[in-house]
Order: sequence, then C-alpha cells, then structure tokens
Amino acid sequence: MSAPFLGVPVDAAYHLVSLFAGFLAPLPGGLAAAAAIVGFTLAVRLALLPLSYRAMRGMAAQARVAPQAQALRKRHAGQPDRLQRELTALYRAEGTSMFAGCLPLLVQWPLFAVLSLLFRSRQVAGAPNTLLTHHLFGAPLASYWLGGAGPFSAQGAVFAGLFVLLAGLGWLSARMARRAAAAGSGETPSTSGAPAALARVLPFATVAVAAFVPLAAGLYLVTSTAWTLAERALLHRPAAVPPGRRTPAGGTMG
Repeated sequence: MSAPFLGVPVDAAYHLVSLFAGFLAPLPGGLAAAAAIVGFTLAVRLALLPLSYRAMRGMAAQARVAPQAQALRKRHAGQPDRLQRELTALYRAEGTSMFAGCLPLLVQWPLFAVLSLLFRSRQVAGAPNTLLTHHLFGAPLASYWLGGAGPFSAQGAVFAGLFVLLAGLGWLSARMARRAAAAGSGETPSTSGAPAALARVLPFATVAVAAFVPLAAGLYLVTSTAWTLAERALLHRPAAVPPGRRTPAGGTMG
C-alpha cells in the first residue's frame, strides 16, 4: 500500500501509466506497460523542459567562470566566509549560482519516488494494481534485481541489460560534461582532486540506484538519462564567439 500522503500522486501516476498502456496495447510481447513507462517519463521531461533549459544555461555560465572561481578558492582558502561572498558575487554577475543544474533533478526525484512506490503498491485507490501483472521480456516490472528469481536468471539478464544501458549513458554524460566544461572555460578540465573525482563518479550513480528499485523505476532512469543527453546535445551548444572576447565577469568566452 502507498503512504497516505502520497496516495493522490500515486493514483494519478497509476491512471496516467494505465492510459498510456491502453493506448499502446497493440505492441507485441507484453511491451505496452514498459512503453507506457517510457511515455510517462517523456511526458515528465517535456513538462520540465523550461527548467532544464534554464539549468543548462546556468551550467554553461558556471563553466565560463570556472578559472576565476578556482582563483578565488586559492586566494581565500583560509577565509570561508569571504570565499562564499566572492563566489556568490561572481556567479550572480553571470546570472547563475553554485547550484545551477540542480532544480530539474530535485523536481524529478519526487516523481521518481512516486513511480517506484506505484510498483510496490498491491492496491491503488482501493483496487488491485493491475500494473503489477506486466512484464518486460519475462521480468515483472515490479521485480527487483536481488529479489524473486535473483540476478542469475532471465530476470537478472534483463536487469543486466538495464545496468549496461545506464553505464553507457553515464559514460557519455561524463564525457559530454568534460567537453562542455573545457569549451566553456577555454581550459583543459582538471583530472584530479575531489570535485573531479565526483564528476567522474556521479553519472554512474544511476546504476547503483537501479539495483535497489523496481524494474519500472529503472526504465524511468534510462529514459530520463537519455533525454538529458539529448537536451545537452541540442540545447547546450556554445555560441561561436570571437577569440579573446570577455564576459562581463572578466572571463574569456568560448
């Protein structure tokens, strides 16, 4: 059963996914529900497109001022309050913040949690949850990697394919982020230190998350991550700027 305070969003997600599944019912092999989850995810990401575009503009601005931010960190290493003020002023001058890019992710997590809870609930709105009867290549959409038949089974093979897709998308995401940072700052990104290590590891976090959520939620992760990559490729293109042109904050664009 879903938590009482999440009853309304779980019910709404159930009806929306069921509607998509009914529309896609002609798909062979029982793929309608899986395709419906993909459709649900695409609808969520489409609704968040304005936020994503704003976040990517902010991340591009962050990349442009990265050399200046690094210089400030060195200059005020022993003055955390002064450093915070200087960084805030620097990012404000560029129309961004230190947390640019976080808003679409923060908005998505409650929706991801609702979908995960939906495929853990035996009943929705007082009636049996019929979505629990659907499968993807023989693996129940409500199944877990370490549950049911286990990882060494046909179900486990489906999860293995999911993990490979997420790992591949994570690698592409990390590579694209490094290129965007290099293009924005005009410098080669650092390959050492805690921030660089976090940047290398974070895109692969979805693989770990997918290992502990229902298969349906894993499909959400794959679809959403692929959408993010497509957004970056289409919307996050640095504009052609003559060499040496300066930003208002004093950085070199391009």
